[in-house]
Amino acid sequence: MTAKVRIVIADDHLLFIDGLRLMLTKEPDLEVVGTATGGKQLQSLLRDTQVDVVLMDINMPGMNGLEVTREINSWNPLVKIVMLSTYGEDYMIQKAREYGARGYLLKTSPRERLVEAIRKVAFGETVFPSRRPDHTASFTEDESFVKQFNLTRREMEIIQHIKQGMTTKEMADQLNLSQFTIKTHRKNIASKLGLKNFASMMKFIIDNNI
Repeated sequence: MTAKVRIVIADDHLLFIDGLRLMLTKEPDLEVVGTATGGKQLQSLLRDTQVDVVLMDINMPGMNGLEVTREINSWNPLVKIVMLSTYGEDYMIQKAREYGARGYLLKTSPRERLVEAIRKVAFGETVFPSRRPDHTASFTEDESFVKQFNLTRREMEIIQHIKQGMTTKEMADQLNLSQFTIKTHRKNIASKLGLKNFASMMKFIIDNNI
């Protein structure tokens, strides 16, 4: 008898977890062995549980899914992570690749697509949407944008580093600032733009081609 693919679901919405778990129980070769609602909880679970595939949302409380993926890959690269997201932008998909994810699916994907992706990733393949050519223009500081949101030059610089996928520590090292200062800048940016979390900030940056 072939061993089942052991799966963990990580998402901060319990109803989504429950629905996904129920759907996967209908597949005889797949088994959900645990769930997590945050990055730290997920990492703790993975240290104590044998897991083949993690299905994880990008928008996670505390640490976003990309950061969690990079950390997990640093100490347990055998765990294969598939990102589940509402964001289909090429930039986010590329970042998921760079951070070590083995797959990327939209939450609107049909059940058959998700099940197929889990099986492929479990056996060593990668599953990503096709990327369109990147025609994004290089950044130039738009004075009207800066004035509209009352952003400082330093905050615009932080925004560019966020767009490049840099962590708080990497930004602190690059700009010769403390991590606390970087976090303060990020909070101020989010407040000025009227945003609540990392995912919404990233979407704003992409949508406005900042």
